[in-house]
Amino acid sequence: MSLTADSLKQIIQDRLQASLVQVEDMSGGCGQAFAVVIVSEVFKGKNKLMRHRLVNTALKEEIAGIHAFTQKGFTSEEWLAQNKVNPVNEEPIHAKK
Repeated sequence: MSLTADSLKQIIQDRLQASLVQVEDMSGGCGQAFAVVIVSEVFKGKNKLMRHRLVNTALKEEIAGIHAFTQKGFTSEEWLAQNKVNPVNEEPIHAKK
């Protein structure tokens, strides 16, 4: 059974307690190449390499069955600073006056 963007999103949410997961199937729906953005507090205090290793370990089985996988991981605080979007409900955060 091939991996879908929706199934990968659910797996990431479950295994990494992610508040936001964006998954894009880069293979035109074949399920062989994915780009993901993950917002999770499990990344707090970890550098980029440690975050990648954490995700790779959590998704070891799934990654073994696909051709390409790219990832970006953020804490909620980092995500808010960059995107001004609440990772829980994806609604814009308006600047306070």
